[in-house]
Amino acid sequence: MIKYHKKQLSNGLTVIINEDFSTPMASVNILYNVGSKHENPDKIGFAHLFEHLMFEGSKNVPSFDEALQMAGGENNAFTTQDITNYYCTLPAQNIETALWIESDRMFALDINEEKLNVQKNVVIEEFKQRYLNKPYGDVWLLIHPLVYKVHPYQWDTIGKDISHIERATLQDVQSFYQKFYTPSNAILCISGNIKAEDGFKLVEKWYGDIPSMEKPMTIIPNEPEQTEKRILEVKRNVPNDVVYYCYRMCGKKDLKKFYTTALLQDILSYGESSRLYQSLVKDKKICLSASAIITDTIDDGIFVIKGKLALDKSIKDFEKAINEEIDKILNGDINEKELQRIKNTVETSNTIQEMIVSAKSFSLSYYTLLGDTDLINKEKEIIDSITLNDLQNVAKELFTEKNCSVLYYLRNEVK
Repeated sequence: MIKYHKKQLSNGLTVIINEDFSTPMASVNILYNVGSKHENPDKIGFAHLFEHLMFEGSKNVPSFDEALQMAGGENNAFTTQDITNYYCTLPAQNIETALWIESDRMFALDINEEKLNVQKNVVIEEFKQRYLNKPYGDVWLLIHPLVYKVHPYQWDTIGKDISHIERATLQDVQSFYQKFYTPSNAILCISGNIKAEDGFKLVEKWYGDIPSMEKPMTIIPNEPEQTEKRILEVKRNVPNDVVYYCYRMCGKKDLKKFYTTALLQDILSYGESSRLYQSLVKDKKICLSASAIITDTIDDGIFVIKGKLALDKSIKDFEKAINEEIDKILNGDINEKELQRIKNTVETSNTIQEMIVSAKSFSLSYYTLLGDTDLINKEKEIIDSITLNDLQNVAKELFTEKNCSVLYYLRNEVK
């Protein structure tokens, strides 16, 4: 059981503190409720760009990394389609340093034309290296708009193309900052060797005077139910054909259904004992690799089955084998022993994560965003409650032809 204390400052900042006296460390996690799904369709990629800009220094902290390193800390950040998250881990006695620098860049980020141009170039180069000039790099740039026609998940976190970032102005990013980087749009969590009372006092000291701003409202359109199979075929200079079966699935708003779908993914794909590896790679040798992944999103996500084909095998070989594996699941082929094995694996991983202060501080922040901080303590109960019948019901809803979008990512023929 992870215990925590929670309160909200007068300016709207939600604060959570988890006392953990088993460690000399502490983690400060600040989650902003802004991801790529909140972006203006005419200014895509700003959430990710802004993550970069947040490390460019603030009014009182010209060098964010230097200040934190002097306190013995380390930090990182990430942007998803739903959120932007920043976290610092440092010795607990120096926690005030993390609160000082994080509060200063929430209130007084120092952005100018020079810094903006530097980070625009960094993001543009990242886009080219990771998405355009890398084999299979543009896969998600193709999958997202294939599956989503209305919802802003249709674009990747980094954007659709580099043109929006190239055109970004100083006024654009300042407006983005003023709208989303406010106390009412943030959740701050401290996990580590600190008393809750002391933690709340420090947070009030460093964040209490930041002016309250109206919580930003973004209307996110619901993606209509898919009614027919979609197919996209592309050819690239890659060594092997890869097929991606993409199925619309629930998001984390329905946590039990999400975890049920995640268990299906693990049954198909977790390790070399998984069904896809044993069947498609080891036994039939149709694929060099085969896996299933799910997108970890708040709104409806994607369940992807991926197969990288051996050169002497055809797409028909792959599809026949994949359909056989799906049919087994639809016909109730999973047994209690297999389900329990996967549950044990997931719960072991979760238990390990609970011992890491940075993981706890993020999870407490994220579940608070979902609407129930105590979900961190309900995970095991939810997973334990999932039955074979639950798995089969979700599989029947998931694995239908009309719910499937297929990307054929094929190699150019050698001339």
